Amino acid sequence: MPTPDFVLDLRRKIGTDPLPLVGVTAVVVRGEKVLLGRRSDNGRLTPITGIVDPGEEPADAAVRETLEEAGVVCRVDRLAWVHQIPRVTYENGDQSDYLDITFRCDWVSGEPFPVDGEMTEVGWYDLTALPELELSDMRRRIEFALLDEPARFEGGR
Repeated sequence: MPTPDFVLDLRRKIGTDPLPLVGVTAVVVRGEKVLLGRRSDNGRLTPITGIVDPGEEPADAAVRETLEEAGVVCRVDRLAWVHQIPRVTYENGDQSDYLDITFRCDWVSGEPFPVDGEMTEVGWYDLTALPELELSDMRRRIEFALLDEPARFEGGR
């Protein structure tokens, strides 16, 4: 998956040390279906995810990532979940701490297809018969996005 230029610039300065980043998850719903894609880097089936660019509003990042990765135009409906993902260590030793902001999004237009190579396939999946997701965290993102209640926040106890 392409690494944003600002992350590469920071990596030149800090090496593989932990880098705090803000990520978004767009749980895009169309009727009784949800948009999922198979990631090209690890083969996992997930909702659309991405990194927020410097100065970018997180909701705008969710819309941008959905169009860039799946060719689908969506509208952010509401904030669903904010949580810290356990530290990720990549094969090259880079460490990242992602704060994920999950949004419930509604489909506006477009049929899904892998646009930028970050996904090998994308499509609509029936909400009542979701395939197995390797990461339970991804299933929770979908579940929280479907709830008709205020956003969830982790921590703060």
